[in-house]
Amino acid sequence: MDDFSELDPSFLVAHDGENAYSAVVPPIVQTSLFTFASVKEMEDTYRGLKVRPVYSRGLNPTTRAFEEKLAALEGAEDALGFASGMAAISSTVLTFVEPGDRVVAVRHLYPDAYRLFETLLKRLKVEVTYVDGRDEEAVARALPGAKLFYMESPTSWVMDAHDVSALARAAREHGVLSVIDNSWASPIFQRPLSLGVDIVLHSASKYLGGHSDVVAGVVAGSRELVGRICSQTLPYLGGKLSPFDGWLLLRGLRTLPIRMKAHEADALHVARWLQAHDAVESVQHPALRGNALPPGLEGTSGLFSFIFKEGVDIAAFADALGVFKLGVSWGGHESLCVPGLVVLAQNQGPNSAHAFGISPRSVRLHVGLEGTTALVADLERAIQAATR
Repeated sequence: MDDFSELDPSFLVAHDGENAYSAVVPPIVQTSLFTFASVKEMEDTYRGLKVRPVYSRGLNPTTRAFEEKLAALEGAEDALGFASGMAAISSTVLTFVEPGDRVVAVRHLYPDAYRLFETLLKRLKVEVTYVDGRDEEAVARALPGAKLFYMESPTSWVMDAHDVSALARAAREHGVLSVIDNSWASPIFQRPLSLGVDIVLHSASKYLGGHSDVVAGVVAGSRELVGRICSQTLPYLGGKLSPFDGWLLLRGLRTLPIRMKAHEADALHVARWLQAHDAVESVQHPALRGNALPPGLEGTSGLFSFIFKEGVDIAAFADALGVFKLGVSWGGHESLCVPGLVVLAQNQGPNSAHAFGISPRSVRLHVGLEGTTALVADLERAIQAATR
């Protein structure tokens, strides 16, 4: 392979190499198990002398093709596919923490990651310290004695963008394993391993899939770290990616560079329109915060939030939308809206405000691929309905 192709995401996602039957699309190996030609082959496999598929909860050719492609995109030695983003998060965290350990996490986490930390980790006597990822000195003060540092950048609600390389460097100086959720930027706009992060994970249901028809997750990193997840938690928690979902993700990856650029352009157009609107107090978008994007973040996606001024009926606004649909998740072709008050109602507890920082007047939008003319008109109609 030419050197340029190893660095070009468009080549990596579009080029599948040689497939069975000379198929341009890799076939789906839709089977639960694989048989052996002899007892010796079976023994050698179980002893680890031979690597080959045995059972699709472990290794399957279709899911492996996705894992290898994602590893190449992230610049990783290896990757593991999971049945959901939360399966990837929980399997990773539970591999590296034990009772009595402490985790440092940036504020404004993905809500289900926060709930995992506040429920299961607490039952396991694992302490979680939340810190503002923009405050590098505060992060450095929190890291000594921690086992794991969990990041998102940008964060998936208030869109705080961090200097990932500086945070990863601080974690290494204190001997703390660093993990980042890279779902928002995707490997098209951010490659955290190149910034010094140890493990990168995704909710592959988002931009990697891109069509809102698959629920999946993936973890990438060094062969040693991914191997520990593969041997210590994946087989027993059982959240392995299925062959058909792996095939859907391979399909989604082929258009990832094009889709990300379209999401970026249209979301910036909509965000700037909202920023100039009389009913809007502020827009939370990494490219509109007045400063340059932090090192390593080379673009922005379709997800951002904004805060209405007092006097706007948030529920009326959301109910009046037509093109934007009310729905969780993001990363697909469709535009979506989630009012912040819904998330606040779901997340209660002593650390919730500290962890999220969501205003009850905030609205999160995912800008899909319908075109900005229809999206801006839809928002204007809804704002008018909410301010009468």
